[in-house]
Amino acid sequence: MTDRLEQLEKLLAADPDDADVTYMIAMEHAKAGDPAAVIDWLNKTLALDENYLYAYFQKAKAQSEQGHDDAAKATLQLGIGKATEHGDAKAQSELSELMGSME
Repeated sequence: MTDRLEQLEKLLAADPDDADVTYMIAMEHAKAGDPAAVIDWLNKTLALDENYLYAYFQKAKAQSEQGHDDAAKATLQLGIGKATEHGDAKAQSELSELMGSME
């Protein structure tokens, strides 16, 4: 386990409801090349905050890396819907662009 991951897990222990920390843990697993752990941690992020738009993007990328393109597209659809609902054009564009690259 990296020092950064250890630090993040200490932060999470102090505040288990911090979606930013679960997202950062997911990104540490992404750097380590572990898409299954990425998806697990992003699911935790989205359980804490269903409007964490970049979690949808990263989760879809990890699902696609595992060959689960249908699941990735479903994740992107959810994220696009949330981005639209919140008027976040930048996130909507990035999610849509990733969707387009999978078709």
